[in-house]
Amino acid sequence: MAEIEFFAQVPERMRRYRFGLQTADFLLCSNCGVYIGAVMTGDQGTFGIVNLRALAAPLENMAPVVAVSYAGEDRDSRITRREQRWAKARFAA
Repeated sequence: MAEIEFFAQVPERMRRYRFGLQTADFLLCSNCGVYIGAVMTGDQGTFGIVNLRALAAPLENMAPVVAVSYAGEDRDSRITRREQRWAKARFAA
């Protein structure tokens, strides 16, 4: 499984936002407003996802894009889906 490490050159510019079910922190740059990615921590560890459009260069060997319908998804099924599809994640010190 892939692993993501989030690193901010200016940590005070990284903002976290939580939507309705509050299952993950969505990471935003407070300087330019770009959506960087999202991270969640639960019983199975910390998982994250990156907004590929926020990267300077595309990554090689990326998994294909899969459409997801969130209709009727409850809190537990959302967390399970993310644990299965998102990469293990951590924040650099």
